[in-house]
Amino acid sequence: MTFLPKWVWKKSEIGLNRKGNFMDVKEIRQLLDAVSTGGLSTDDAFGRLQWLASSDIGYAKIDYRRALRNGFPEVIYCPGKSLEHLQGIIRDMMEKSSGNILASRADKAAYEAIAAVTTEAVYHEAARTVVVKRQPYGSTKGHVLIISAGTADIPVAEEAAVTAEVLGNTVKRLYDVGVAGIHRLLSQVETMRDASVIIVIAGMEGALPSVVGGLVSQPVIAVPTSVGYGASFGGISALLGMLNSCASGVGVMNIDNGFGAACLANRIMKLCEGEKA
Repeated sequence: MTFLPKWVWKKSEIGLNRKGNFMDVKEIRQLLDAVSTGGLSTDDAFGRLQWLASSDIGYAKIDYRRALRNGFPEVIYCPGKSLEHLQGIIRDMMEKSSGNILASRADKAAYEAIAAVTTEAVYHEAARTVVVKRQPYGSTKGHVLIISAGTADIPVAEEAAVTAEVLGNTVKRLYDVGVAGIHRLLSQVETMRDASVIIVIAGMEGALPSVVGGLVSQPVIAVPTSVGYGASFGGISALLGMLNSCASGVGVMNIDNGFGAACLANRIMKLCEGEKA
């Protein structure tokens, strides 16, 4: 049964719901009518609603249904955006949604630009992230454990930690336990085995995830960092080392991608706790 037109959006046809999110009134009514008459299942209607809303502000098209599809809202990647564009995006997101806002890879100038728009902005300098906290973070029964090989890996580790917290996960940290002093890691085996998901951040030769993966049964998400001397090739050596891990159950993210590791950990955590991500 086909009853819906193609998704053609015009500003004049778009209304706002009570939460301030863009909704197409005509198409929502058609969906509800179809469900009420039995022409469409509730699940099918929900699936179509997942793709409904975006906001075109000229230089950006902001996706207000990403949380329904992916389990977390759109995140602002700051590098490459002008401060004016960054402020415009923040204003639009604050007007049309009520959730927390996360801006990644933010420097002090990006934070100050965001802080000029809202007093709710908090700068996590080590993580290079800005959070506009408008609702309490959730928490999980289990927790994500973030492990860093060295102190120099903390910026990527903190990006993962702050992102995971904003996404509603309980997070614990275990820093500077790299293989150069393996006793530091081995004294924390019970701490590692108590976690639900482990994110391991390491530069240099990237050996730490293999060691952790051989000690635990939990999923291990490895993140190579660009920390290291010349032959580390900006993290490529660590990346290749992790991809060639002898330990089973180790997945590998891109270089310095603490954000991506946290998003993957969040999906695993939600499955573990019987929720949808």
